[in-house]
Amino acid sequence: MTLDPASLDLKVGFEIHQQLATKSKLFCNCGCKEADSYDYTFMRRLRPTQSELGAFDPAAMFEASKMRTVEYMSATGSSCLVEADEEPPHDVSREALETALIFSLALNSKVMDEIHVMRKIVIDGSNTTGFQRTMLVASGGHLDVASKRVGVQSICLEEDAAKLIEDDKQVRKYDLDRLGVPLVEIALDPVTGKPDEIMQVALTLGRLLRASRRVARGLGSIRQDVNISVQNGAVVEVKGVQQLDQLIKVIEHEMQRQHGLIVIAEKLKERKVDAGKVGDRIEDVTDILGKAQSKIVRQIVDAPDSTFRAIRVPGFAGMIGLEPYKDIRLGKELGKLVGFYDLKGVFHSDELPNYGITENEVAAVREKLEMAADDAFVIVGGPKDRVEFASAAIISRLKAAIAGVPAETRSATPDGKTVFLRPRPGAARMYPETDIPPIPVTESTLASLTDSVPRSWDEVIKSLMKKYGLNEKLAKEIFDSDYLDVFEEIAGKTKTPPTFIASKLTEDVTSLQRQGMNASALTYDMIKEAFAKLDNSAIAKESIILIFEKLMKKQAQTVEEAIKAAGITSISDEELSAMIDKVINDNMAAVKEKGANSLGMLMGRVMAVARGKADGQKINAMLKEKMQKLVNQ
Repeated sequence: MTLDPASLDLKVGFEIHQQLATKSKLFCNCGCKEADSYDYTFMRRLRPTQSELGAFDPAAMFEASKMRTVEYMSATGSSCLVEADEEPPHDVSREALETALIFSLALNSKVMDEIHVMRKIVIDGSNTTGFQRTMLVASGGHLDVASKRVGVQSICLEEDAAKLIEDDKQVRKYDLDRLGVPLVEIALDPVTGKPDEIMQVALTLGRLLRASRRVARGLGSIRQDVNISVQNGAVVEVKGVQQLDQLIKVIEHEMQRQHGLIVIAEKLKERKVDAGKVGDRIEDVTDILGKAQSKIVRQIVDAPDSTFRAIRVPGFAGMIGLEPYKDIRLGKELGKLVGFYDLKGVFHSDELPNYGITENEVAAVREKLEMAADDAFVIVGGPKDRVEFASAAIISRLKAAIAGVPAETRSATPDGKTVFLRPRPGAARMYPETDIPPIPVTESTLASLTDSVPRSWDEVIKSLMKKYGLNEKLAKEIFDSDYLDVFEEIAGKTKTPPTFIASKLTEDVTSLQRQGMNASALTYDMIKEAFAKLDNSAIAKESIILIFEKLMKKQAQTVEEAIKAAGITSISDEELSAMIDKVINDNMAAVKEKGANSLGMLMGRVMAVARGKADGQKINAMLKEKMQKLVNQ
């Protein structure tokens, strides 16, 4: 079933987080670069703190309930005592601040007279301090997208978080290279329309930022947090959308998920289910499940200090397993929820008996909970302390199901789905930074930056077309890719045609990505080295894609290794001539039958054996010459 966004009153708001291409981090002089190895590590255990008014932020409390220890990996040059929270922050990077001001001018926003640094509580371990430093630079303004004008809510300058490299549910490991890299966050007003139309908003803003030549490129350098809501629902924030095709899938999935939850809520309201009675009875059922043959149950029962709790849910019979759309059901939401407490043992009455839990055991649980016919139950098992937290979370989630869509923060998956991440943060999350004085912004400062406001996307595309002789399609593709900077560096120093370079870095790399290969394994230095070898006639044009393929498959770590792995060897004109003669002789019957019309077939067969060993144009010219002689004879 296809849902109509207009009938659901779909609204989508964007928060674009773009890394800046600055020489140093936001609050220290460390470089914004990835380290090859780590020099030292240290451990932390973070806990929530009260706001100035004595309140705790719900998102912070949720993260604290998971009780994680955090290990940080650090390298000299890319992190220092500031990132380790052993030294106060330095002055704000002027380069980063100027970039944020330039974007504010480009979006016609009202710049603050004085910029104040704030602390935003974050205790998932992604920041050693337990908070992220952020500052409001400007508010208001607009972005023109085709015939639509989209309002700008705010423009902030903030530090990026550390990069998660491992999470075993007990210890999280973070790389500090990314922590403190300057980010610009731009929040837009909600927009309506179809998912592909909404995507154009993010695309247009991304192009404006890239046109400045002041932003970082590559996977992870730009991330969209998307606020999505439908009629009669709450706003759900989806974090970590990195690619535009993923964005469309996330919007479509979330639209369907939220409408499915509203359908379930309507059915619960028809039953007049009382939210106050959800979880009104909780019983230990470890003794009942102790004899179950379920493998998951046995693992939990046999573990020390473990328990099973059954939660009565009045009026929910048939609702936890109800599936308005494929894979959209409350039971799945509960399973993802308890997964954040590292618990696997969660079952509900709509799916039992099953999984080695028998009808007799289900009946015993129902009897112990004194359930009515229209009641449901949820069983959760594991270590006692985690089960206690998870039980409270399950009850809270089921109560929210009666209202429909809970306001929460979710994470985008690579396939365009979303999973529960944490509750939405509250006002208690933000408070002033005491270590950094306010930063005044004068009219003269803004006037000095006016000439740095980026040109429009159309102007940039026309400039690329004129400078490098690209057609419009190829100019747009190279601009939107992660390889514009390296393309311009190579195209300005080589005799290889810019159109060939651009097509390899866009169409061919995209084709390899669609085959499941990893573009992040292909570095700028590798690209430059491969084209340098082509420029020096050390390899043929056809070798470039073979080298990229080996590198993106991680079957080679260097260009030289990729050349060896692909079996790329340069052959002489005499060897090529002999190779072509052999292909012609092997296919002489077809040559005699079709004459010059067999040229395409022969070219394909020569390329199959000479690919990467000789230039395609040379092969084609030599083959045509030989075929002409044959036809004349």
